[in-house]
Amino acid sequence: MKINIIPSNEKGQPHGCWEYYFSNGQLWYKGYYINGQEDGYWEWYYDNGKLGSKGYYINDNKDGPWEWYYDNGKLGSKGYYINDNKDGPWEWYYDNGKLSNKGKYVNGERNGLWEEYYDNANLSSKKYYM
Repeated sequence: MKINIIPSNEKGQPHGCWEYYFSNGQLWYKGYYINGQEDGYWEWYYDNGKLGSKGYYINDNKDGPWEWYYDNGKLGSKGYYINDNKDGPWEWYYDNGKLSNKGKYVNGERNGLWEEYYDNANLSSKKYYM
């Protein structure tokens, strides 16, 4: 049986490295808190032990590169956040590993060319956002 060690600061807020586990003993997620706010690198897992997502927080906001995975281990999406807003190029994938769509965000809004693909990798559509 796994025991969660839950570090806290003097105010009782989460502080330090935290780990949570599924009832089957597999790691569910782990990451760091600073004075009650998610801060630093975090990972989430499926109950089969495969990585579900990973990314960075700064002051409780997603900030930096993020990736999400299917429970089969294949990449589902990847992109970048700045202050909890999607920013920069993003890509999504089918569970067969083929590209589903891609485009760019600016301050959380779609911007420029976006392309969508069928699960056989053929182009489905192109859209432009301003």
